[in-house]
Amino acid sequence: MRFFPLLLSVAAVVNLAGCASSGGPTKAFRDCANCPDMVRVAGGTFQMGSDRVEEMRADETRPEGPIRTVTIKRAFALGKYEVTNAQFRQFINATGYRPSAVCNTWVGKEALAVMDWRNPGHSKPPAENEPVVCASWYDAKAYVAWLSGVTGKLYRLPTEAEWEYAAKAGSSTTWPWGEDETQACKYMNTYDLDAKDKIPPERAVRWEATNCRDGFAEAAPVGSFPANAFGLHDMLGNVWEWNEDCSPKLYAAKPDDGSAYQHEKLCDMRSVRGGSWQTRQSRNRPTFRGRDPELRASHIFGFRVARDLD
Repeated sequence: MRFFPLLLSVAAVVNLAGCASSGGPTKAFRDCANCPDMVRVAGGTFQMGSDRVEEMRADETRPEGPIRTVTIKRAFALGKYEVTNAQFRQFINATGYRPSAVCNTWVGKEALAVMDWRNPGHSKPPAENEPVVCASWYDAKAYVAWLSGVTGKLYRLPTEAEWEYAAKAGSSTTWPWGEDETQACKYMNTYDLDAKDKIPPERAVRWEATNCRDGFAEAAPVGSFPANAFGLHDMLGNVWEWNEDCSPKLYAAKPDDGSAYQHEKLCDMRSVRGGSWQTRQSRNRPTFRGRDPELRASHIFGFRVARDLD
């Protein structure tokens, strides 16, 4: 069992002098000086999923449906950016929490084990303003539990429905900007020609690079690309983001209110969304459904936080 001290004792460690309330429905806000920037997302109704089926490894197929109507009745707050190394480091220093000690990094067709979030196997040490990676679903849950204790607000992981709703940001096309994947480099950090050029042949992935250049060969500092229509950055690309939901192979009919799907028994797969800088562009879409074990830590897996609004 990893060490995780009582949340009430943590609050005294962090300076809460910078706490502030929401500045309104269109402005980002913070609940403390070093807390993530949050954006209010209004509720609404949208079509979740698609009729697309993605081909996976070992002849597996990944359905993105059935398409269903979801109504999110209440506004919620979502991180403006992915959680950064600096923010995760603050959590580790304040609590002594021990995150995943083994992280998977893709080398060609194989996944090799590297150290942890401090050494994720990239070509350079991770920068403080880059998204934290090598965090498992449990590590992300520990961070939001700590943040809740520090602020007195209910921080959590976004549900899969909330995430897709926010990533689409009112769009109904394949990507929020339209149908042309070569426009991706204007809006996101994807596996492009820059990444392909930087990766040596012995580490090359087996899929084709998107035919554009976004200026980053690996993870980019958060906010390096334009915000979407909801004011959120890097919803697609950069790093995959853990969601709260247990992830069935096909969408269940319920819930349809934006809440998380939870299995009655042990959950073997959790939702992870959005793609990454090393992911083929066909999976860097709002509707593609990443599904991975809760304990998996990867050099392209991170997270962003959500919180309930008063």
